[in-house]
Amino acid sequence: MLEIFERLALAAGREVMRVFHAGCAVDRKSDSSPVTEADRESEKIILAGLRAAFPDIPCVAEEEASAGIVPPDLDGAFFLIDPLDGTKEFVNRRTDFTVNIALIRHGVPEVGVVFAPCTGRFFSGLPGRAESLEIDGDYKIVGRRPISVRTAVAPLAVVASRSHNTPETEAYIRNLGAAEIVSVGSSLKFCLLASAEADVYPRFGRTMEWDTAAGDAVLRAAGGMTRTLDGQPLVYGKRRQSDDEDFANPHFIASA
Repeated sequence: MLEIFERLALAAGREVMRVFHAGCAVDRKSDSSPVTEADRESEKIILAGLRAAFPDIPCVAEEEASAGIVPPDLDGAFFLIDPLDGTKEFVNRRTDFTVNIALIRHGVPEVGVVFAPCTGRFFSGLPGRAESLEIDGDYKIVGRRPISVRTAVAPLAVVASRSHNTPETEAYIRNLGAAEIVSVGSSLKFCLLASAEADVYPRFGRTMEWDTAAGDAVLRAAGGMTRTLDGQPLVYGKRRQSDDEDFANPHFIASA
């Protein structure tokens, strides 16, 4: 399954970069968030591949979900796909947007890949093994190395959202004391923790499950964890929530 995830992420990433270089119109969804041809074409590639390889595992993908297309039953395993996480970064010609594919099993992000096609950074994870992958100019994997979280030592390196910072996030970072701030967009924040490049990622702004699942899977594979503010592991497949829409995440802290 991980091999298929990696292959689909590379194919989707190639298409994302084609659109990035060619340029495209930016549309707005009902929640005013941006969506582009890159989002749609990437999602088509990933969904076609997953449904051909795993016809019995349902898929939840950001653009389909935005159109109201969601499987009725997600009690066991399902896929969570964000075909272009960091669309704002993409539109603003920044480089840290990503392609994300994850397997959720009983609420836990178990397998995941995060590919940043503009920079070539690629991370994968499954229980007990997280890796950083080296990609060549032809979108082929030419190297792998294992990664794991580090033991936090002051001053802490904190990753924060470039496009979605909040006063609560700033207050949390201040309370940590002296800290190095690494501002990066998209799900790469989880991967910086997984690869021992940062220590904590506080998120006091809105996210959806497809935003976090793949990066969270990589982080957990590397020995880290994502917890809600009451200390419980972040779970996936949240539906019929009394205080929010389906698949919306609460605030969380990701750390080693």
